[in-house]
Amino acid sequence: MHSQVQYLPITPVFFAVLVLAFGVLIILIQLRILRYAYMKLGVSSGTAMLLLLGSLIGSYFNIPITVLPGQVARSGEVIDFFGMQYVVPLVHQWPGTVLAVNVGGAIIPTIMSTYLVLRYQLWLRAAIAVLVIAVVIHALATPVQGVGIAVPVFAPIVVTAILAFLLSREYAAPLAYIGGSMGTLVGADLMNLDKIGSLGAPVASIGGAGTFDGIFLTGILAVLLAGLAAPSRPGLAR
Repeated sequence: MHSQVQYLPITPVFFAVLVLAFGVLIILIQLRILRYAYMKLGVSSGTAMLLLLGSLIGSYFNIPITVLPGQVARSGEVIDFFGMQYVVPLVHQWPGTVLAVNVGGAIIPTIMSTYLVLRYQLWLRAAIAVLVIAVVIHALATPVQGVGIAVPVFAPIVVTAILAFLLSREYAAPLAYIGGSMGTLVGADLMNLDKIGSLGAPVASIGGAGTFDGIFLTGILAVLLAGLAAPSRPGLAR
């Protein structure tokens, strides 16, 4: 069963688009066009690239937590939602919906967000960002049969960037990453755990299919949108 839990959350074509975007970012960082946007995060360009690469590779891996009772209704399919195509893994003799945590879409963003909160002491503003974005994402999230909870890809990006600026122009970049990634995880996945068992999905991955693309784009692109206009490298929050 464990081997069948590992799969790409989106189709190879859409995954290739994210890889292409990653390649473009590498070029821009190497040309130092966007380097300072990542410096606003308090990490080097090399660390930023490893963060992106780790998220992409980690999206393939899910860590099973528990099995939710219910009948698996769909298997080995591709589900279209809001212009994206999500993969329903092919499974055999499945006990129910396996609840898992995605490495690239949940674990890595959580570690990075924790680091940013501790580095810049953004406890209150980070909590506000996560709460507000979670409410917005929860309103946009849709239960999808066979997949789990899915979120429209691009809508949260603008909300995340605007909110980060409103909370703090100086710390907009780290707040965008924290709010965009953690807000999506909380609003889409954690606040909808009670619905997952009834969707007939063989695997429901927190930060995986349905939300990984949103987390990747809101967590990274929103940081770029916010970081490009940040006036200076942040120090310690006061």
